[in-house]
Amino acid sequence: MNDKKILEFFKTGQRDKAFKQLYSLYPRIEKLVLSKGGKQSDAQDVFQEALIILNRNLEQSDFKLTASLYTYLYSVSRFVWKDMQSKFTTQELHDLKDNEVSIFQHVLEEKKYRFAENAFRELGERCQQLLQLFYLKRIPFKEIAVTMQFKSEKIAKNQKYKCLKKAKDIFHQNYQS
Repeated sequence: MNDKKILEFFKTGQRDKAFKQLYSLYPRIEKLVLSKGGKQSDAQDVFQEALIILNRNLEQSDFKLTASLYTYLYSVSRFVWKDMQSKFTTQELHDLKDNEVSIFQHVLEEKKYRFAENAFRELGERCQQLLQLFYLKRIPFKEIAVTMQFKSEKIAKNQKYKCLKKAKDIFHQNYQS
């Protein structure tokens, strides 16, 4: 079943049908937890927690699902498992509310990362190339100016600033809407 149909079940209050469909994703989440040293019961707990987080987020009017349900649940499950492991080693599940806050913080960070990725993709090719040369490849402006055929190093710097500002504007526009 596709994500749109499952989301429609949530919107129309047919959560039982939605969860029934989402359980088809459980084997993949179980495989994740087992590959990280967990047990089947851990995988069940992680999956249940991920479903609760999904359900809560879908109830929020400002929540936008920017990935497939599987990607979202996998990502949340990864954070839940990581958080559970660190909690078990430092203290035996100190408090579930603290656990939920930590998970939400991870989910928000993941959401911000996706918005940043989308903002970068919305930039033109030239801006993408310029930012990659500067930030990823750490090429000096002098070389960037030559590579991208800018008249000077100063123009390359100014263009990088404009591209970065544009990316930030797109990020903030999409993140706040």
